[in-house]
Amino acid sequence: MNKYDACKILELEGDINPEIVKRAYRKACAKYHPDRNPAGLEMMKAVNQAYEVLKDLSETINFDSHDTNQTYGDDLNEALNAIIALSGLEIEVCGTWVWVSGDTFAHKEILKAAGYKWASKKMMWYFRPEEYKKRHKKGNVYSMEEIRLRHGSSKVNPIERRALRGV
Repeated sequence: MNKYDACKILELEGDINPEIVKRAYRKACAKYHPDRNPAGLEMMKAVNQAYEVLKDLSETINFDSHDTNQTYGDDLNEALNAIIALSGLEIEVCGTWVWVSGDTFAHKEILKAAGYKWASKKMMWYFRPEEYKKRHKKGNVYSMEEIRLRHGSSKVNPIERRALRGV
């Protein structure tokens, strides 16, 4: 995860220093805690990763408010909550994107309604922020392995998902 994405997850803008990062981290932990939220485990992974990127920031950096999507953490949370209890899906979080594969045809309309888009070259659904800026040249398409290596990857545990469904 890069600094820009980490700031979006922690809802930071303007001047950022370690003390501000710590406060934002604590606020995000309270907001997305697994006791309050079915997708909380995955959200906490994202929050912890964002904190790891920003916690040792020695200089003050500035992100303009028009560059940050202040609802991205909430959008990601809603997108995960919309599909986390669906059966037959394989959910993977790579950086700040969510990738969904498996038996997706049965849940196509739910995925669309939750803001997921179909990636025909990867044959998977993905969720990303609406304001996401492409940082690669047009035509340069990364494979899932390259994405995993670049941004890290964590799969949503199916045992935890069954517990959410009450099975």
